[in-house]
Amino acid sequence: MSLLFFMNKCFVSRAARIQSRTLASLAQAGDTVPSVTFKARVRDPSIPGDNPFTWKDVTSDDLFKGKRSIVFALPGAFTPTCSTTHLPGYEKNYDVIKSKGIDEIYCLSVNDAFVMRQWGLHQGLTEDKADNHPLNPGNFTNVKLIPDGSCLFTRGMGASCIWDQNRGFGERSWRYSCVINDMKIEKMFVEGGGVTQDSGPDPFEVSDADTMLTYLSS
Repeated sequence: MSLLFFMNKCFVSRAARIQSRTLASLAQAGDTVPSVTFKARVRDPSIPGDNPFTWKDVTSDDLFKGKRSIVFALPGAFTPTCSTTHLPGYEKNYDVIKSKGIDEIYCLSVNDAFVMRQWGLHQGLTEDKADNHPLNPGNFTNVKLIPDGSCLFTRGMGASCIWDQNRGFGERSWRYSCVINDMKIEKMFVEGGGVTQDSGPDPFEVSDADTMLTYLSS
């Protein structure tokens, strides 16, 4: 058995396992969102130096219980569509979307807290230094960035996918957006109609801010 054959076999087997899991459990309206703990970084004034941050556990309940929120998930921080359109669209329309009965807007990616913070700063988001939110101080004033570094929320949503061969991403989130009303999914917008493993295209047609605004205004 050649090494190439063995590697291809392992890749197909892994993709099949993830595909079976995600397609069988892709979240939909009426489902309860996964109960997970996110590993966030928040400012701590007691820490000296240029990196005054410490770890903080933030749960799904902290973010979504008793609130009507939007989560839009994307494949990765610093990637083209995510950086030029997806996040900027929600940031631009933040106040308008919140006026439609939304308590908070979150951007989620399978990246760690360090990467998500640097991406937010690179995007020109305004850091919020007030202790006014489970992800603050140290996250952002408008759209809050959720680091799903261990992919726990993404797997629980059935949105886990791999882009090994086309992008070298490994396990990431498929692109989607949803309205979460007190821990339950009110509305779900999934690109391409469902998760595609190792997809060539990265569809971006229904999880954008304009589509969300149309739904909230209907």
